[in-house]
Amino acid sequence: TLTVCLFVFLQYGNSGGPLVNLDGEVIGINTLKVTAGISFAIPSDKIRQFLAESHDRQAKGKTPQKKKYIGVRMMSLTSSLAKELKERQADFPDVTSGAYVIEVISRTPAEAAGLKESDVIISINGERITSASDVSAAIKRDDTLRMVVRRGNEDVILTVIPEEVDP
Repeated sequence: TLTVCLFVFLQYGNSGGPLVNLDGEVIGINTLKVTAGISFAIPSDKIRQFLAESHDRQAKGKTPQKKKYIGVRMMSLTSSLAKELKERQADFPDVTSGAYVIEVISRTPAEAAGLKESDVIISINGERITSASDVSAAIKRDDTLRMVVRRGNEDVILTVIPEEVDP
């Protein structure tokens, strides 16, 4: 899942609301406030794509394929976001790319494997991870994920086995 990092102030409870530009056009849906001044939204083009695919499946009477799930909310870590997080969290890892784990959902494969909030996924099955999209692709492709995550200033190796869920 792709998200947009916003350096704006969202109020508690704004998740699910529209993100609009100065012309009043909806450009995304607010999804998460990480800390004061750092929030995330799903871009409107991704929402349109999801709705179109869902409509096509229903119109054709197709049952959606099962999806794999590990149970995290994550975002792509950029150098500017890493700098911002480092200023706010003294123990933030010394990395500038990867997939930043925002939340680990309880009773999921990610939690069972030991993944934690604020971990940065830097490698899966020997391949460097530079974005949340890389992690999503690995989840779809592989049955077992051997992850290297940066936690503080240590690299931790975890094995996550995605589970299949109905969409």
